[in-house]
Amino acid sequence: MSIRPPAVAGSWYSGSAEGLRSEIKECFLSKHGPGKLPKAIEKGQRKIVALVCPHAGYMYSGPIATHAYYTLALDGKPDLFVILGPNHTGMGSGVSIMVRGAWRTPLGTVPIDNELAAMIQHAAKILDIDDSAHLYEHSIELQLPFLQYVYGGTFKFVPICMMIQDLETSREIGQAIGKVVAGKNVVVIASSDMTHGNMPPILTHEEVKKRDEKALAEILKMDEAKLQAAVEKYNVTMCGFGPVVAALTAAKVLKAKKAQLLSYKTTGDITGDRYGVVGYASIAITK
Repeated sequence: MSIRPPAVAGSWYSGSAEGLRSEIKECFLSKHGPGKLPKAIEKGQRKIVALVCPHAGYMYSGPIATHAYYTLALDGKPDLFVILGPNHTGMGSGVSIMVRGAWRTPLGTVPIDNELAAMIQHAAKILDIDDSAHLYEHSIELQLPFLQYVYGGTFKFVPICMMIQDLETSREIGQAIGKVVAGKNVVVIASSDMTHGNMPPILTHEEVKKRDEKALAEILKMDEAKLQAAVEKYNVTMCGFGPVVAALTAAKVLKAKKAQLLSYKTTGDITGDRYGVVGYASIAITK
């Protein structure tokens, strides 16, 4: 079995198992996190269909991400996760899936669900089987240690990396996921940061928040078409709007009815520097 090694361990998050557990614990206990540690419930209500989670270095976005994983822990244990992230590296196919192997983090190895991945790829012909797009991409990798912290090594996942993020492509992938995972104990995770005010034009905390509010309003309405329109109209530079569109589409196929904002902050809230900030949001989409 081929193993995809961690690409950003030791930089975006701690490179040792002990250090990583401590870092994640601090994120949960942070004043910007839930303020308490998660206790996974084996048999909960399982109302959560999808999550939106940020993927910056844990020192910045980790506390915001923990709101999603704390809420998930209380909802019962999923067996599988489909994790969609943007392609920051430009490597590989426009939209790519891995259908075999496993990913390693300092907390252990997480296997890909070969059967589910193959079914999704078959249902969404636009998806290429291409491991190279995933080699150095951080957006999916950064979700795995949180899941390992909450659930240990008792789950499998499917990674999908999106460079192409137009509405038609994202919807096609979301519809395929929804169709394939219907009736299974699966959660879809869209990995995305919000507006990047640290790139030209440099934006303040207030400017980033104003733009992000436009996009978040459409996510909370579960309107993927209006989300895409808001991203374009207001120059909301969220890197993973395609994964979020796909997750919303899949969630509606799976009869989700509600999206709830669990946490929103910018790096200005975390560091105190309110110039050149990036926005982060955690969202739960439920039946």
